[in-house]
Amino acid sequence: MNVEDAIRARRAKRVFSDRHVGGDEIDALVESVRLSASCFNNQPWRLVFCRGPESLESVRTCLAKGNIWATSAQMIIVVAARASDDCDLSDRRSYSLFDCGLAIGQLQLRATELGMIAHPIAGYDPTRVKQALEIPEEYVVITLVICGYPGSDDSMLSEKQRTAEQERPVRKPEGENIFFDAWGRSSAD
Repeated sequence: MNVEDAIRARRAKRVFSDRHVGGDEIDALVESVRLSASCFNNQPWRLVFCRGPESLESVRTCLAKGNIWATSAQMIIVVAARASDDCDLSDRRSYSLFDCGLAIGQLQLRATELGMIAHPIAGYDPTRVKQALEIPEEYVVITLVICGYPGSDDSMLSEKQRTAEQERPVRKPEGENIFFDAWGRSSAD
């Protein structure tokens, strides 16, 4: 699969099978993150691959009710970082958030290439996740990436979520969030 195909195929699906995510797949996902770009090669991301019964269950209990579907995934990756591990910008932007986003974007494309789903979510209790996995206080839990192979049993989904599974959500038109040469210019001409 080439990059363009992976970009077009990637979807934030919510239905997972009970198929085990093996070591080769995990190694491929780890390598996709390791090779990601970062400011001065700081690599600020810290990932916890929860795949054993105890760590998975401890993270599952931290999920928001709307993300109950995530409990069927065979792996959850916890993404954390701390600002001090990345570029120190004069206006106090936390560049580590951007660098982690780049790394997870690559992980999503690699997962897609492997026939997997890698679905980042924001609906969880970050304080409880940190406690469950003994993540130091100075780190920010940025996202949980729900990972696994696609399944067919959508019984854990709400009606709205079932509908969303059917087709790719409509993307904003270019002139709404993509501009050329100045804010609000919607044409490359």
